[in-house]
Amino acid sequence: MAAGNRWRIAGPLELLVLQPTPFCNLDCAYCYLPDRDSKRRMSDATLNRVFQFVFSSGIVEQGFTVVWHAGEPMVLPVAYYQRAIDIARAHNPGGVQVRQSFQTNGVLIDDAWCDFFKEHQVNVGVSVDGPAFLHDRNRKTRKGAGTQPRVMEGIRKLQSNNVPFHVISVLTSESLDYADELYDFYVDNEIKEVAFNIEEIEGPHAASTLGTAGVESRFRRFIGRFFDLVARDDLAISVREFDSMVPMILNGKQDEDFPPTQENSPCAILSVDCEGNFTTYSPELLGLSSSHYGDFAIGNVNTDTLESAINSDKFRNMSSDIARGLSKCRATCEYYSLCGGGAPVNKYFENGSFDSTETMFCRLNRKAIVDVIVAKLQNPTGVATDAA
Repeated sequence: MAAGNRWRIAGPLELLVLQPTPFCNLDCAYCYLPDRDSKRRMSDATLNRVFQFVFSSGIVEQGFTVVWHAGEPMVLPVAYYQRAIDIARAHNPGGVQVRQSFQTNGVLIDDAWCDFFKEHQVNVGVSVDGPAFLHDRNRKTRKGAGTQPRVMEGIRKLQSNNVPFHVISVLTSESLDYADELYDFYVDNEIKEVAFNIEEIEGPHAASTLGTAGVESRFRRFIGRFFDLVARDDLAISVREFDSMVPMILNGKQDEDFPPTQENSPCAILSVDCEGNFTTYSPELLGLSSSHYGDFAIGNVNTDTLESAINSDKFRNMSSDIARGLSKCRATCEYYSLCGGGAPVNKYFENGSFDSTETMFCRLNRKAIVDVIVAKLQNPTGVATDAA
């Protein structure tokens, strides 16, 4: 990556993660965002500068996705995003494809939002953790009330307006005993696309219920049972973790010279907050801070170029530490070709350094899932594995 004493701009850009406001209307127990009470928003001037910055950066090649995320993007009105899309078009004279994606808690979805989603073919992700007895443990209003009925109203609104969507469910320790109940929840509510996130250790969320003794064997049983249920019903639902991992396992190892993950590739992901501060690698880094680097922002679109940012001492130090950690993963972990070395944000907040290897995320969301899938593919009629 080094070219003389300067660093060349990497990329190409795949995800532009924009944080239009840090504010969230909910108060989820496992949230890692430190500033979700603030009602600041990204100004039109900063939006202009973001897209001018991106399209002049040299990392836009064959299109990218704008992900509106963190806090709750839908606390801002539809008109805000109509303007943002117009602004993006004004800086895109070559007509590069710019896809739009929203990750939302779902409680504000109405017909106007559905019209907007359909008009712009927005990829919509809704955060729902399953039936109310699971969802409402962690995903609460600011007054401490459960939110599941309101989320389901939003999902039904998407369905009645024929808006495609997927759901992301966060798996906590409590979730792991309820694979059947979760599966039935998705099927009964005609939810076709599911992704599982694990309760991660990031920033202010310094402990996870998944960090306790015995969790790994329970997680493996959960994944094994869920795999069986999906297979039993001829793939009635699509599960991101299965859909992504099965082809890689069946097709053999990936090219180990290049990390296959966006989070480990400089400038494949660019994240920008409401003030124009930006960083790359794991989007969750933006807004967090560390004793070693200070905050993780490497520049501001209003004052810096991408070239100046990636030639800064902070970026050089971060990137070098991430690269060393990847090298250690490549040298020591047999799962590397199916993982790509792990997410930098997990390494830093679990291990205290980017220059490190295994994390809880690796053990559960990579190693355990790979082992379960391999066992299922080798013995499709067998019972769910409970191997630790």
